[in-house]
Amino acid sequence: MNKLVLFSSILVLTFLLTFSIDSAFAHPHPGQIMINGHSHEPQTEIISLGGNIALEKSTIFFHSSEDNTLPWAFVEGKIANHVEGYPVIIQIFKENDAVHFAQTDVSSNGNYEYKFRVLKSENGITSKIFAGDYSVKIFKVVYMYPENLI
Repeated sequence: MNKLVLFSSILVLTFLLTFSIDSAFAHPHPGQIMINGHSHEPQTEIISLGGNIALEKSTIFFHSSEDNTLPWAFVEGKIANHVEGYPVIIQIFKENDAVHFAQTDVSSNGNYEYKFRVLKSENGITSKIFAGDYSVKIFKVVYMYPENLI
């Protein structure tokens, strides 16, 4: 499962974000997280690359709180059926405008992690790099199985 974790005081010093869908759900399912009126559920698309591999595109919701005092956030996950040699691509958007792109390697067991700053300090002054709501797109190359075919 992919998750975006923002170090924050909002949820016991860590702000856990999972997959997001439209905020049209008024009441979350049991165990579902609600953040700023957004419900968080998987939103994944599989795009065939030909042969037996595909591009798995996941979109998650990310909220950087105004109250955040910790400087780092990260994207992490484990890919059960990753294709060796292909990195994970991470794209962060605010109101459909690209604000941050990154790439990180996948370990032999399918784990990946990308750490990035959400706050910066210069000359004793702290400023926010990320503030508010973002969508994060995560692209992974995976082996296709019959249940993944579209």
